[in-house]
Amino acid sequence: MSPAVAVKDYEAKTFPSEGFEGLSKEQLEQHFKLYQGYVANTNKLNNTLAQQLAEGKEGTPEYNEQKRRFGFEYSGMRLHEYYFGNLKPQGSQLAAGSALRRKIEEDFGSYDLWQRDFKATGLMRGIGWAILYQDPMTKRLQNFWVSDHENGHPAGFLPILVMDVWEHAFTVDYKPTEKAKYIEAFFNNIDWPATEARLV
Repeated sequence: MSPAVAVKDYEAKTFPSEGFEGLSKEQLEQHFKLYQGYVANTNKLNNTLAQQLAEGKEGTPEYNEQKRRFGFEYSGMRLHEYYFGNLKPQGSQLAAGSALRRKIEEDFGSYDLWQRDFKATGLMRGIGWAILYQDPMTKRLQNFWVSDHENGHPAGFLPILVMDVWEHAFTVDYKPTEKAKYIEAFFNNIDWPATEARLV
């Protein structure tokens, strides 16, 4: 059997937890712990799969199920990094005339129409993510609902603004029925320059 390839582990990133409007330190710290779990599970699965491959166990039920699970854990890790990365205490304004503002207005007709669609996407029943994506081929912006972490991503699209709408993102601060209040808090803390930097 081939020796297992040495797998380099991913490291959890650190993000601020204080000074946010409508998102408490306790809420964010609980959310960070969940994110850190996705990093740990991604590393564990990555190493297990490499070892199983080295032992010639690919195609076994155990390998297949762990391979399927890897997409959930890895995407959970990455989406949380996008989410925390497009937030900052007290947020910022999306400047009139900025590249992202112009692109939103071009593709949705107005900022207000885009925002209404994005919020409506986030308010849909179920667990998942509301994501403003850019198609790298056409440069067009579109809002998508992504179930779990790994289901529903449009192939090749780039995440521009990522909002976690799993209940763990807000139920320390809000009731499960108060998702709309959480979404307002999310918008009050968006780091628009960081978000705009993701455009191509």
